[in-house]
Order: sequence, then C-alpha cells, then structure tokens
Amino acid sequence: MSKFFLAFVLSLAAFAAGENYNIPLWEPGKVPLAAGDGPLDAPFLTVFEPPPGKSNGTAVIIAPGGSNIMLMYGLEGIEVAERMNDWGTTAFVLTYRLNPRYGEAARVLDGNRAMRLVRARAKDFKIDPNKVIFAGFSAGSSMARSVAAAAGPGDPTAADPIDRLDSKPNYLLMVYSAGRPTPGEKLKEFPPTFLLAAAHDAGAANASAQLFLDMNRAGTVVEIHLYQKGRHGFGAASTSPEFSPWMDAFKHFLKVGGFFGGAK
Repeated sequence: MSKFFLAFVLSLAAFAAGENYNIPLWEPGKVPLAAGDGPLDAPFLTVFEPPPGKSNGTAVIIAPGGSNIMLMYGLEGIEVAERMNDWGTTAFVLTYRLNPRYGEAARVLDGNRAMRLVRARAKDFKIDPNKVIFAGFSAGSSMARSVAAAAGPGDPTAADPIDRLDSKPNYLLMVYSAGRPTPGEKLKEFPPTFLLAAAHDAGAANASAQLFLDMNRAGTVVEIHLYQKGRHGFGAASTSPEFSPWMDAFKHFLKVGGFFGGAK
C-alpha cells in the first residue's frame, strides 16, 4: 500500500469517526473520465454542518491543496470548515481526483459537479443555492480558477437533474495560487473574488497581484491581501502571528457583498 493511499484511507476513517459524512459526486459507474472504480476514482464531499440553531443558509465548498498528488485535509480543509461553521456556514470539503491518475480536466469536472450537487441538496441542508462559495488552497486554488472559468448554467435537457443546475460559484476564495488562464476565460464574468498569499511566497504573491490587476481592469469585484512575511501553506492560521487576521478579513469581504444577508 502506497504512503499516499494509506494517508487517504486514514483521512476517510477520521471523517467517518466523527459526525461528518461523505456524499459521492456521482453514483458508482457514472463518474466521467473514470480510470477505475477504486477509492481514488470516486470524488466526494465531506459535510461539516454548523452547530444547531446557528446555520444562516450560506455554504462553502473547500478544495484543499497538496500539489495535486495529495490533499491537506487538516489546515486547508477541516480547520477552515470548522471556522466557517462558527459563522453559520455549512461547509463541504471536496476530495477531488489527483495526479498521476487524473489531470486538470477531471478536477474541473469534480469542482463543477460539487457546485451543482450542493445546489441540488440545498433544501436538505437548509442553504440558499445563491450563496455558495468555492474556496481553493494552492492546487485547489488553481483548480478554483479553472472551475469558475468552465462554470455554466447546466444542460436543461440532461438526464441527470443535477446536471441541469448552474455551477458558477457565488463567491470565489483563492489562497496562495492564482492558477492559470484557460482558453476562453472571461474574468469579467467571474464571481466576487478574494485573493490571498504571502509576499515571501513570491511566485504565488506576484501571480495573485497580477490576477488582481487583470480582474480589476475587467470590472470583477475583487479584493487582495498579501502578507509581508510568511510562507506557502499557512491554511486557516487561527493562532499564527503573521496570518491569523485573514479569515476575519474574508468574512468582512463577504459581509460587504451581502453574503450573510446584509445590505450591499
């Protein structure tokens, strides 16, 4: 058993041991571009619900990083989900398909399907289908850009009713990576976007700064935070002296946009 596969299995066991549970993105045998039918071929969402009585109808899909060869479930998944649960937001941590078995095309399908699935289950989770964030970290952030670029209103004639729904996020959070443009990308059609990186993580910071300029020129609602020190991979950073304010800054960004129900 490979180290990666072992880590993957242990992560699933950790999820199963708590109150969280998994929702497959597709039924067995219906996963597009599937290269097999094992655990690494079946993407899914892990549900993190707010405390009883605290839900405010908002939702977030979180795509952890890990260089597309693993997933950093802790700092960039569970901790972010639990912090946003405290805000009243229902969180879904996305386990997406990874290299070398899968490429970006499969991951974009996974991200868009996750958006549609959450909207399809909106009544079950008592969430507003028009208040869904897609949050990506590192490789997950790169995927977030591709997901937003490929998002669409769905196919009204699709046999699967989930595929009839819109997959465009209502807000986009991109942490560390600015991703890469894809053919036909229209930044002016991107949802309101929050960009975050550390200046010493020069590649990510400089690319995020350039993406901010490009999005701002295109007329996209966009905000950027580049911390003066630090590194790649700080995650939720709740106790970090360098980065601890970032989630509060992101929450403020959402509040200003009316995400939590306030006036814009």
